[in-house]
Amino acid sequence: MKNHKHNVIPRWKRALDMVAILLAMPILLPLSVVIAGAIRTTSTGPFLFQQERVGYRGRRFMCLKFRTMYCGSETVTHQGHLMNLMDSDAPMVKMDATGDARIIPVGKLLRSSGLDELPQLINVLKGEMSLVGPRPCLPYEAEKYLPWQQERFDAVPGLTGLWQVSGKNRTTFTRMMQLDIEYARTKNLGLDLRIILKTIPALLVQMSDQRQKKKARPHLVTPETAMSVRITNS
Repeated sequence: MKNHKHNVIPRWKRALDMVAILLAMPILLPLSVVIAGAIRTTSTGPFLFQQERVGYRGRRFMCLKFRTMYCGSETVTHQGHLMNLMDSDAPMVKMDATGDARIIPVGKLLRSSGLDELPQLINVLKGEMSLVGPRPCLPYEAEKYLPWQQERFDAVPGLTGLWQVSGKNRTTFTRMMQLDIEYARTKNLGLDLRIILKTIPALLVQMSDQRQKKKARPHLVTPETAMSVRITNS
C-alpha cells in the first residue's frame, strides 16, 4: 500500500507562508499598486487575470495573475506549445522567450521577473497555494499526465519550487516532473527556506537567458505583426 505520510500538509508550511507574507507586505503591496497602474495605462482591460488551475490532490481553483496579454488574445497556440514540450525532451522554454505579439508593453518584464505572479499571494492566503511547491498546472495539461506523474499533486502548488531553482527553462518536462515529485516526497522546513533564498538568483538567471534569446532573434515580432493579433476591449 502506498505510504501517504508525505501527502499531509505540515503545520509549519502554513505558518511559514503567513509569516513571510506579513514581513514582505510593506514592499509587495506598493509594488503591486504600481504594477496594476502600469497595466491599466498601457492596455485596455482589467489588471488581474484569473485562470482555472489544478492544485493539491487534483482540486481545481481560480489562479490569479497580473494580466500580461491583450484582452481577447488567443490561447490555442500556447496549448499546442505546451503539448509539444510534454511530448519531447526539449527545454521548457516559454513561447515569449523570443517575442510574442500578444504581450502588452509591460508584460515582458513582468513575466521574465515573475512579478506577474504576485497576486497568487491571495491564493496562498486562501490556502489554495503555498509559497513553495510545484506550479499549478492547467486542466488540459493534467489530463495528459501519466500515472506516475500524478504524484506531483501530493504537494500544495506554489509560487516557487524545486524545479524553478534547479534550471527551470533549461530543463525538460520530464525533469520538471521528477523535481516536483522529489519535493512532494521530501518537503521540510529547511528545504522550503533554501528554495525561497534561491528564488531571486534563479529569476535573475532566467531574465538573463531571455535577454540573450531576444538578442539572438531581435526581429521576430514586428509592429505590423503585433497590430495583426492585438485584440482589445472596446
